[in-house]
Amino acid sequence: MTKLSVNINKIATLRNARGGNVPDLLKVAKDIEKFGAQGITIHPRPDERHIRYQDAYNLKSIVSTEYNIEGNPMDDFTKMVLEIKPTQVTLVPDAVDAITSNAGWDTVKHKDYLKEIISEFKRNGIRTSIFVDPILNMIEGAAETGADRIELYTEEFAKQYSLGNKGAVNPYKECAILANKLSLGINAGHDLSLENIKFFKENIPNLLEVSIGHALICEALYDGLEMVIGEYLKKLS
Repeated sequence: MTKLSVNINKIATLRNARGGNVPDLLKVAKDIEKFGAQGITIHPRPDERHIRYQDAYNLKSIVSTEYNIEGNPMDDFTKMVLEIKPTQVTLVPDAVDAITSNAGWDTVKHKDYLKEIISEFKRNGIRTSIFVDPILNMIEGAAETGADRIELYTEEFAKQYSLGNKGAVNPYKECAILANKLSLGINAGHDLSLENIKFFKENIPNLLEVSIGHALICEALYDGLEMVIGEYLKKLS
């Protein structure tokens, strides 16, 4: 079964829009787990426009499933992750002013840098994942960094699938086959939704985890959070 990790950035965005503590991010994280999700994901950014660094610390004692922290391993981020020691850290090469993640790592160009930071996280018992585009030599490069997993960047798949191009999953499938051969675990995320998740999961061998936030929260606005979590779990089983 593929695990569902729910990204709660959008909950923090809603809270921050009005100040105060409504919605209560910690209560939402607890409820998401109660509804059956197997993980909580956050992606704090330097400007703290949604998840704040203090949220990351507060969630440590709340999350009872898997805790995944995503971000660019700049000094403050790295210090935070090493202090919190989440289940997993997902390295994403975001620019400081990026609205959302828009590219994976060049694991060949940045191999030495990634090896250094990954070794530090692994020495501290933190599972490591690298956000990558579905390109075979990027998968090979990821394996050479010592990472435990990759997270396939699925925006292009989602875009093409919505246009009726189911063949868009093929590069992801090829990369997954290679990752399996290289003993890399496979995660995926970005624009996955109830519309496309079942098809994607069925075509990616040994997909371990998906991280879904924006689409899931938007769907939950209409359908209710508990029902949406249940629907995802059925489609991923």
